[in-house]
Amino acid sequence: MSVASQPLGRRERNKQQKLDRITAAASELFAEHGVEDVTTQQIADKADIGTGTLFLYAKTKGELLLLVQNTHYAEALERGRADAESVPDVLDAVMSIVRPIVECNRIQVDNGRTYLREMVFGDPTEPHHSEALSIVAQTEEAIAAVLGRDGLVSADDAATTAHIVTAVMFLSMAVSLNAALSIETIVQDIRTQISLLMPR
Repeated sequence: MSVASQPLGRRERNKQQKLDRITAAASELFAEHGVEDVTTQQIADKADIGTGTLFLYAKTKGELLLLVQNTHYAEALERGRADAESVPDVLDAVMSIVRPIVECNRIQVDNGRTYLREMVFGDPTEPHHSEALSIVAQTEEAIAAVLGRDGLVSADDAATTAHIVTAVMFLSMAVSLNAALSIETIVQDIRTQISLLMPR
């Protein structure tokens, strides 16, 4: 039996079960009340663990939000990447990646905006923050792959353009003036901006 296929030991299973309970508790409370109105004590109580144990998995409430949102963001990215594969137009394909991320971010607007703030200003040495940055890098790679698939731009130019596209997307979702805007309005605004970056 290979190392990868060996079952987890009791200690690892217990740790995973606690992490799953924490994630579920934080996800439910954040969705219901918003991240600002939830305390770490409430999350610990709902997960049926002590606050000291909670802080072994995430040191701050911001890290807890990253833990919860990273999973949703990664799933949205995979949906977008899959959708983009069957879209021939480059701009439409890029928007196929962007749209589910915007939709994910806007499920609970304040949580989505706080997530982006934590991603930008959080501690990069924290594991959930590192995971968020990894997902951003994967998003840029997916967009760069679409931009470069017709051979109209170099790999370097596609990577730079993808970086700009993600910056436009995150700023459009995070800016206070857009907090009350619909998903459709934000998606259209992003499309208008990035259309200027597309190869002609």
